[in-house]
Amino acid sequence: MNLFNNCDKNRNVCQKRSTGVPSEVKSTVLARHSYLQHPSLLSIQHTSLRHRKLITLIVIHALMCGVLFAQEAAAKTAVRLTPDEAVDRALKNNLSLESARVSTGTKKRASEYSWNQFIPSVTMSGSLIMDNKKSVQSPVTVPIIPPSIMGTPTTQNGISGNFYNPSDLAGFFVTDPIDIPRWHIAGSIQASLTLSMAMFENMNRLKLDYQGGLLGYEKAKLQLERDVRKAYNNMILLQENINLLNESFQAAGRRVEMARANYRAGLAPELTLLQAQVAVENMKPTIDQVENGYRLAMAQFAMFLGMDYDTPFELAPIENTASFIPLDVQEMVRKAASDRPDIQELRYSILMLQSARKAQVYSLLPFLNLSWGSTSAFTGDPWKDSWSDKDWMKTGSFTFTLGVRLHSLIPYSPDYQGIKSLDDSISAANIGLAQLVQGTEIEIYNTILSLEKTRITAEAQAQTVNLAERAYRLMEDAYRAGLQDLLQVQNSELELKQARVSVLEQNFNYLNGLIDLEYAIGVPFGTLTSKESE
Repeated sequence: MNLFNNCDKNRNVCQKRSTGVPSEVKSTVLARHSYLQHPSLLSIQHTSLRHRKLITLIVIHALMCGVLFAQEAAAKTAVRLTPDEAVDRALKNNLSLESARVSTGTKKRASEYSWNQFIPSVTMSGSLIMDNKKSVQSPVTVPIIPPSIMGTPTTQNGISGNFYNPSDLAGFFVTDPIDIPRWHIAGSIQASLTLSMAMFENMNRLKLDYQGGLLGYEKAKLQLERDVRKAYNNMILLQENINLLNESFQAAGRRVEMARANYRAGLAPELTLLQAQVAVENMKPTIDQVENGYRLAMAQFAMFLGMDYDTPFELAPIENTASFIPLDVQEMVRKAASDRPDIQELRYSILMLQSARKAQVYSLLPFLNLSWGSTSAFTGDPWKDSWSDKDWMKTGSFTFTLGVRLHSLIPYSPDYQGIKSLDDSISAANIGLAQLVQGTEIEIYNTILSLEKTRITAEAQAQTVNLAERAYRLMEDAYRAGLQDLLQVQNSELELKQARVSVLEQNFNYLNGLIDLEYAIGVPFGTLTSKESE
């Protein structure tokens, strides 16, 4: 290449000296010079240019995709919520609650229109009938006065026949055989209504069913609010734990760097460095597990609110979580026995069973049936004759029927045994109600004991926080005096944060326990926490 460049730069000189140079040398130099402008080299240059254009297009496409991805990521902005706002969203958008709302609407409609069982059943029908074979009406003998000549063909009232007079008495008119049409038209309308005491009790049962549905809907709302508030608190606690774990991980990384520096300086053995590295690696699965749990909790929280599972949230912090209130077990049990949603719902179930038993008993009493019917039939040929009123045969009736089902009065009949089965169901439901009340008492007592234990633990850990704060201040003073290094100060600060997170965890446990207690005694959420703030 140096030779080619030199020849290219001194091309004029070479041409001037070419007169004294042999032709073989001249042709060689010119051939080498022409090699620089060979078409293959030009094609290589064009190919390189195309490659640069292709790379440029790829870069532009990648930049455009990056911009679109950034716009899509920006569209998924975090939703900022407070506990009350989260509850409002859940009550509006939760699918389970929407299903309960639809079911309650169905029961409400059934209760409002329970009177429709008194609407008579009305049936109207029309028939076009063709006989299988042709029918003929037999001759009819009719006495007539005055007599005429025997055997004389005559017509009476438009009916052809023959007159016979066997004696001087009255004669007889004998009709000719009449062909009956094969086609017939008939129509009918019928109405009936059955009245019994069981129908009135059925209206009462539908009303109780609707009231029980309202209780079930309110119970579903309370359960949803309880779950949303507890999930909110747990997510905030998980956030604090993740932040603490990340800070602990960073502190462990700093200890690795210090151990490595000491090892290189000959101040620490290799075992110390390896132990610090192992501690760092052991923390990674724990952090991943907690972060996965937080993502799962966020997806569950989004499902409560009726939102997409990957919706990010920015939760407002909860204040006033460090106060504790005295709790009266007897008062809480008394409120739960009357206001707990589960107990109220079971009581309405018992009322519905009692109403069903009344309806079953009332079905054994006499019933009254009112029926009316009317039938019209065309006597002529519907295809040939005129549909005048004189060719229609009409019948009808109105009937009052008073009846009783005697077989149901037998002790071993299905209806009688059905009453016995309902009695057993009512007894079992009352036993279940008593068990539920006892279980509620134990549950409330256990909840209050857990709250008291949490309070004692939180107060003890509050003392730990005070000690950790004092130790941290002493460590800072020692660091300023040059008696401690920065790593020791950071470790002391981390221990202080761990103590504060432990206190926060106990506070959230106490707050979640109050939420469970509020649901158990059937008071609105925030009733006990408002006392707590006071």
